[in-house]
Amino acid sequence: MSVRVARLVAAAVLPAELALGTCLLAGIRIPPSVVFGAEALVVAVLVLEALVLRGLYAAGRAKGAGRREALGDAVRTVVPVQVRRLLAHELRATASLGLWAARRRHGVRDGAVAVAYTAPQTAIMYGLVFVSVIETVALAVLIPWPLLHRIVLVLDVYGIVFVLAMHAACVTRPHVVGADGSLRIRYGALFDLRLPAGAVASARVERRYPDGRLAQLDDDGVLDLVVGGQTTVTVELTQPVEFVRPLGGRGLARAVRFNADDPGAAVAALSAGPDGLTSRARTAPSPSPGQPA
Repeated sequence: MSVRVARLVAAAVLPAELALGTCLLAGIRIPPSVVFGAEALVVAVLVLEALVLRGLYAAGRAKGAGRREALGDAVRTVVPVQVRRLLAHELRATASLGLWAARRRHGVRDGAVAVAYTAPQTAIMYGLVFVSVIETVALAVLIPWPLLHRIVLVLDVYGIVFVLAMHAACVTRPHVVGADGSLRIRYGALFDLRLPAGAVASARVERRYPDGRLAQLDDDGVLDLVVGGQTTVTVELTQPVEFVRPLGGRGLARAVRFNADDPGAAVAALSAGPDGLTSRARTAPSPSPGQPA
């Protein structure tokens, strides 16, 4: 029963945290108290997961399994694949803070062109961090009980670090146009689509304002990777490619629309590969919001 409860709670709470983080990055205003409550739930879930994992690990060891095997079996039993992906994202995002401080970028090799995409969300993220800091200071003054004061302080600080880590992951993991003409489309540590050289048929500048979640596939097989409620580059593919959603679901896309801070430079970089695009890249005027492509 405890294993089942742990799986259900983890499957419900941690994806909700991802949805909350996606809303923040998309520019939706979330009250700081809601962010605080979400992080408190995550901490409670992590404690429950740790207790259940400990029991399963001990049971595996008692049956003669090695340490790594027992731990792996325990994790696969308790933690759904969606939650494992979210936890991996949080670890990678936290590691991105170090890359950000060192002014380094992940996965950008010599000769490759890094394409930044964070401009639409930067002001939102810093604004949220500022509000969270003010809230932390205010609660530190207003809460008189020492134990509750420490708990709230830890959760508030974790919430601030979480927001900064999500933004740092996006800054340090840009889109990448390889020297061989390949294209890597990313969103922080949540989404990573690699298109080999020759997979891009054409690319154009096209500003659109789609509604919905971070990675969404329409009925025509066009994948939108939205940042700050917009995309600025449309890439047509030579053939449909499979992609993995943030929670592990899979889909098939024949075209991809993503955001680039300098869409013209991104299209030019794709056009300037060893053999250029398989069909001539073009830079088109940006349609007005809601205008069909």
